[in-house]
Parts: sequence; C-alpha cells; structure tokens
Amino acid sequence: MMDLQKLEEQISELPLYTYFYVKPESIEFSDRIRYICKAECPMYGRTWACPPAVGEVAECKAKCLSYENCLVIGTIVEVTDSADIQESLATRYDHEKITNQVRDLMKEQGVQPYILSTEACAVCERCAYLDGLPCRMPGKMHPCVESHGINIIPTLEENGLDFVYGTNIVTWYSLFFF
Repeated sequence: MMDLQKLEEQISELPLYTYFYVKPESIEFSDRIRYICKAECPMYGRTWACPPAVGEVAECKAKCLSYENCLVIGTIVEVTDSADIQESLATRYDHEKITNQVRDLMKEQGVQPYILSTEACAVCERCAYLDGLPCRMPGKMHPCVESHGINIIPTLEENGLDFVYGTNIVTWYSLFFF
C-alpha cells in the first residue's frame, strides 16, 4: 500500500503546476480522440507508445480501469508562441523528467504505476516498432495520454483547471494508474 502522504510531501517539492487524484472510472475514453491520433499525428503507427501498437481504445480503457487510483500531474511552461509546434514540443522533455521522478518516487514505495504521458516515445533514436521488434525500453517508455483515447479536458474541468491558458502557455499532463 502506498503512503500517499509521503508521496504528496515528495511531489510537492517538484516544479509541478498541479497534481490531484481521480478514480479511473471518472476518466472519459473516446474513439474520437483516437481518430484524431490517426488523422493528424505524424507518429501514428511509428512507435510502441502510439496507436495502433498500444491496442484498441477498449483494451486501453480496460487496462486503465484495472487500477484503483490515478494520480494526475501537470506542468506549465511559457513559450514565445504555442502555435510553434517545434518550440512547444521542445518543452515536453522537462515534463518527462518530472514524470520519471514521480515514477521513481512511487517505485521506492513498491508501486509499479502504469504511466501515460506526453510521449510519442522519444526514448530511442529509432523505435523498434518500425523494425517489427519489441520495445527496447518498456520500463522507460510511457504511451501518450491521447493514444489511449483519453479526453483529458473533462477531468481537468472537474478539478477546476483549464487546458489552454493563452497563446504563450503550454500545459503537459501525465497520468499514473496504481
């Protein structure tokens, strides 16, 4: 059993914008979100962290719902222009470092969380998926939130948060199912 008070003391020292807990069943899963991945994301079909490699939305939902709790963490960063995709994407590495710090804190308590984050997987220079091989770093790769068909916006709104804060602010979120 994880000591949530200890975890909160530790993560409160990290440069997080927000963190909160939700029950996995309160999260909205939608095939529409997956369609956006397929229609608009250049990483679709190119990595183990993205569809179709992560499985169908129903499978992803079942996996997430097999956990009792979910910790949501968020970071926020200022950029010159959030419409500049390259500039915005460059900021996600700091978020991923924090995601991995939270993962390590949970593992220190014997908890192996299932993590969804911002990645279309940038762990390896070339994803093994492209060569039909298994993931070389499954313990370090976190599928992206949207890959599982998750619409994070209702969860944020239910917790008094926005997703968009202006043209020069980028928000990143990770989910830790445990």
